[in-house]
Amino acid sequence: MKLILTADVDNLGAPGDTVEVKDGYGRNFLLPRGLAIVASRGAEKQVEGIRRAQDARRVRDLDHANELKQAIQGLESVSLSVKTAGTGKLFGSVTQSDVAAAVKSAGGPVVDKRSIDLPKSHIKSTGKHKISVHLHPDVVATFDLDVVAAES
Repeated sequence: MKLILTADVDNLGAPGDTVEVKDGYGRNFLLPRGLAIVASRGAEKQVEGIRRAQDARRVRDLDHANELKQAIQGLESVSLSVKTAGTGKLFGSVTQSDVAAAVKSAGGPVVDKRSIDLPKSHIKSTGKHKISVHLHPDVVATFDLDVVAAES
């Protein structure tokens, strides 16, 4: 079965790659999860859009990663307003997507949510939390995220 990948798949390829896989793997795993689309003439046109979106998110090289690190660490404050109970516990949790949006709204660069490491798998309380962003295998940016209770 010939497919075009729409997301990174371990040991198979990157978004936009055309791959040949066994029918069962494609039909039962890749297609239902939205990791690939069936290769056709129309899908070939979508590949270009997928590649452009991937290039916009990708860190180009070590120098670019260092520039992004400086931009992230140079932010005055990164804060996120969330709904909380009276005790400071959150309704829900702060996820990697929320942190990426907070960095962008604080005037920082666009960061891929998959490169963000939270202290645990997610944040469930208000206060300052140390966040690290893996921009490159050799470059890690860290900053403090201030989770505050929303005014209601």
